[in-house]
Amino acid sequence: MEYICTKCGKKEDVATRKPKCDCGGLWELDFQPPRFDEALIDRDTWSIFRYRNFMGLEGNAWQKVTLGEGMTPIIPFEEDVLLKMDYFMPTLSFKDRGAAVLIAHCKAIGVDSVVQDSSGNAGNSVAAYCARAGLHCEIFVPEGTSDKKINMIRSHGAVVDIVPGNRDHCAEVCREKVRREGVYYANHVYNPFFYEGTKTYIYETYEQLHRIPEHIFIPLGNGTLFIGIVKALEELLASGTIMKMPKLIAVQSERCQPFIDAVSHQQQTTEAVEFEPTLAEGIAIGVPMRAEEILSYIYKYGVDMVNVPETGILPARQALAANGIYCEHTTAGIYAAYLHYCELHGRTPDSLISMCGAGLKSDHS
Repeated sequence: MEYICTKCGKKEDVATRKPKCDCGGLWELDFQPPRFDEALIDRDTWSIFRYRNFMGLEGNAWQKVTLGEGMTPIIPFEEDVLLKMDYFMPTLSFKDRGAAVLIAHCKAIGVDSVVQDSSGNAGNSVAAYCARAGLHCEIFVPEGTSDKKINMIRSHGAVVDIVPGNRDHCAEVCREKVRREGVYYANHVYNPFFYEGTKTYIYETYEQLHRIPEHIFIPLGNGTLFIGIVKALEELLASGTIMKMPKLIAVQSERCQPFIDAVSHQQQTTEAVEFEPTLAEGIAIGVPMRAEEILSYIYKYGVDMVNVPETGILPARQALAANGIYCEHTTAGIYAAYLHYCELHGRTPDSLISMCGAGLKSDHS
């Protein structure tokens, strides 16, 4: 298996320690899964690795890494809404899907130390799976990250560096360490193995419902869930498992919406944006590194865009909690965006929303 540079097309063995191509382009995985067939699901494996036949994995390193992630239930919330309960995960976040696969890859190629930058959830997930796999881990987080997330990261034995400034600056500080010291960059945006994990969101949905909902609302910051969902849906389409692409609705914060701005001007990439602090910190990414790839999917499949009204986040969180669902503010923001979308476009039936992160990870009042 090889990486292919998204910019110049150069190929590189997946065992490389380079976080990206020498030309600056990011890697994509040169992997063509078999046609999706439920007969290829390993039903004796109760984790995302039941779908490993459709994932770009080599060897059995995953067996020493898995924490039983995945297989999260889908529950009806109201007449038109289904919730995918992805905070029912080992580290209480959907990021476990990607981190489990990425760290399994690291283990397979002999990596013994990694760094990562994160607003909290991805860092916590990578730290947990590194602890499971016996890898040294260092996580960079921006100032203002929830103390509860930082404590969780440290509990797994990872070193935490708190970086002054916003999320994008934090990422650049971490990447400078990678450039300077050559340590492995186990990053959920750069490394395409992460998306092999987030694809399982759709595999599970199809296996559980025996169909794909008409509307799928997806948080869009760096695009880790968005890219995985699109790739998996393309696989279902190619296999004839589904006949059409569902309506995808990408969600951004009204205080940080580079993709909404780019689409409004039909641009092929995003422009860096300065943004105000937002409760939806998990999608507050002003410089998304895979902007061109994500925009190409948005245009190809006619993805709708909607923002999260900041004033709608806390009421949405309260409405969810009043029904027994205690989620993070970014996650509540996705439900707030759904309500806003319905205000703009009318009733939106058969909608799937991911409950991405648990409320206990947040310390906002």
